[in-house]
Amino acid sequence: MQAVFDGHNDVLLRLWENRNKGEDPVKEFIEGTTQGHIDLPRSRKGGLAGGLCAIYIPNPATGETIFDEPDSNGHYDTPLAAPLDRTYSFDIASEFIDIAYKLERAGGWKICRTGQDIDNAIADGDFAAVLHMEGCEALDKDLKALELFYQAGLRSLGPVWSRHNIFGHGVPFSYPMSPDTAPGLTDAGKELIKACNSLGILIDLSHITEKGFWDVAKLSNQPLIASHSNAHALTPVARNLTDKQLDAIAESNGLVGLNYVTTMLRADGQVNTATPMSDMVRHIDYLVKKVGIDGVALGSDYDGGPIPEGITDAAGTQNLVQALREAGYGEDDLAKICRENWLRVLRSAWHEHH
Repeated sequence: MQAVFDGHNDVLLRLWENRNKGEDPVKEFIEGTTQGHIDLPRSRKGGLAGGLCAIYIPNPATGETIFDEPDSNGHYDTPLAAPLDRTYSFDIASEFIDIAYKLERAGGWKICRTGQDIDNAIADGDFAAVLHMEGCEALDKDLKALELFYQAGLRSLGPVWSRHNIFGHGVPFSYPMSPDTAPGLTDAGKELIKACNSLGILIDLSHITEKGFWDVAKLSNQPLIASHSNAHALTPVARNLTDKQLDAIAESNGLVGLNYVTTMLRADGQVNTATPMSDMVRHIDYLVKKVGIDGVALGSDYDGGPIPEGITDAAGTQNLVQALREAGYGEDDLAKICRENWLRVLRSAWHEHH
């Protein structure tokens, strides 16, 4: 079994939503549930050794319509989610972090801040959780709260989710659509990138507009990372990466994490869990061709959207590894795709020398 360190999940969102309904998040994660994709028993079964766990702020009023109903051509153009209030976002981010530490205290996982922490957690059989902020609505424009989140263990952030904020612009969930949908970083966003470079916080480019991607490429001294995005050439949703973006990621020794959500994988961009594993392999093959074997990893988006029924949840993680094995990937290459490439770029962003 290849241990997998995965670039993106929304397990904290599910635990937070269920806690608001009166459930116990610690019990749900440690003892297991039939809901969603990730808990400890299913992660162990599937060799999911850890990953970047998103702090994502849902819209308080409406929830989010992620995918509009497609028209007769199968096209859809989902309106962007509305911007969020800062104070509300800060409170919710604090609640996510509260759950993360309650889980650590109960032995459910280890919150990792360094590559060594991740190595140790995996060696000890602990789930290696890295805190990631998906969209920075909880931060103020002067970044006075960034240090607080950093001290709480935040080691990765995406300036935007698929909505606009004070730092930049996000892409909609639309098909077919170019990622060049809106402006890029604001001045505050540029300061955020500089602060992440100096503190050692990974910058994630999934969800940002194409202009925002190039703004980061110009400013950042880190490898370019898109933690849960696929190839636009194969699935032309606005969330996927153009060949030009993939070339830039390759040039920076960066990384792309394969997103398992079916809308990001299927040629027709639709929500349909009867999506064959071959669609996942096709994207990996294409990404490897464009970025190289050292720049392709996994970014499942577990608990963030509908995934192929051949995987179902974290317990089925090795089904993808096996499909890649059958497609001709050897164990050394699989080790890179499953965890080593993520560890390399995290160490680089975190100013570690290994």
